[in-house]
Amino acid sequence: MTEKMKKIMDKDALDKTLSRLAYEVIEKNDNLEEIALVGIRSRGDHIAARIAGKIENISGKKIPVGAIDITFYRDDVGLKIPKGAQSTDVKFSIDGRNIILVDDVLFTCRSTRAAMDALLDLGRPKKIQLLVLIDRGHKQLPIHADYVGKNIPTSNKEEVIIRIKEIDNEDSICIKTND
Repeated sequence: MTEKMKKIMDKDALDKTLSRLAYEVIEKNDNLEEIALVGIRSRGDHIAARIAGKIENISGKKIPVGAIDITFYRDDVGLKIPKGAQSTDVKFSIDGRNIILVDDVLFTCRSTRAAMDALLDLGRPKKIQLLVLIDRGHKQLPIHADYVGKNIPTSNKEEVIIRIKEIDNEDSICIKTND
């Protein structure tokens, strides 16, 4: 079996995409005082922090950022041994806020469903929006993203690999194909 990697975004393209997403968040939300970004660990939280920084640079408004771990909210938690769970870190009330849930890749939507369950255990947001860096299709649940960095239709034999400097020491997005 051979493995092929095709680069979809480099560092500059990823930065431009995050900037565009920040502008979209500003445009779609009349009151930035009401929003907060909550990223799904382990890459969504870093993406959320970067977008919040860009929103602050553009608008001058500091946006609260949190991170949630969905390990024990997943519907497959009983089917496999969970990898190391991380802590949820949301230091603000989500009650009455417009929460923008941030994830790296939207695939089956099961992580998104788990993240919404985790959020609702923390309080009652006014609204939940979804921001994803990559939407690759193959949804198994009726969930769509409000903000999409890039749609990348893939086959089930392909995998989207997101590398971010905070974890991987580089920024890039690739598609890995196993033939």
